[in-house]
Amino acid sequence: QWAVEQMKFGAKASKNLGLKASVSFSGALAFPYLYPWPQRPAGLIEEAFAELGKRWKPILDVYDENGVDIGYEIHPGEDVFDGATFEMFLDAVGGHKRCNINYDPSHFLLQQLDYLEFIDIYHERIKAFHAKDAEFNPTGRQGVYSGYQGWVNRAGRFRSLGDGQVDFGGIFSKLTQYGYDSWAVLEWECCLKHPEDGAAEGAPFIQHHIIRVTEKAFDDFAGGATDKKALRAMMGV
Repeated sequence: QWAVEQMKFGAKASKNLGLKASVSFSGALAFPYLYPWPQRPAGLIEEAFAELGKRWKPILDVYDENGVDIGYEIHPGEDVFDGATFEMFLDAVGGHKRCNINYDPSHFLLQQLDYLEFIDIYHERIKAFHAKDAEFNPTGRQGVYSGYQGWVNRAGRFRSLGDGQVDFGGIFSKLTQYGYDSWAVLEWECCLKHPEDGAAEGAPFIQHHIIRVTEKAFDDFAGGATDKKALRAMMGV
């Protein structure tokens, strides 16, 4: 009850601060049963998402009353960790218009998910953006699960912005293509670089990637209104 109240306060605080979006996690009832072996009891996943939907829908209604979206960070460890699980969650809350996404490509790269196509599919629901980098270097000893190793020795590691493998040029281009106009927040996690250096490098890195949208097409050298007579003359008719 306390946590639900705090979430509702978050909606009101966001409105008072003039914010259009807030960020949260879905919660995790089913994630301990992520791997399909041992076999899960029939209906376990459906029941977990139904429970999440029941808990979140009243909260989402309060966010709607305050004109604020919740951007759920799609994150391993939560029940909503990729596109398929987001769709399950969205169904569980009845397609609620305030149920949206905080886009963080670092978690997608470590899952080996196509984070650029994700934008093509879900761009209408992306309301916040964590600019965070990562790298995935599988070996003959470890892959996605990284063998219980510490961060330095994992195949999948978070890196300081610009030091990893995430294609931020592609991400900013796609977000711009779809008219994204919300946050681009530096989220820093790196097992190698000092955080002060990560901050000093990361802020201008984001600024450099923000695209100022052109006011007209690059090949619109003529401009002007349509001249039907001239067009027909060009076609010889």
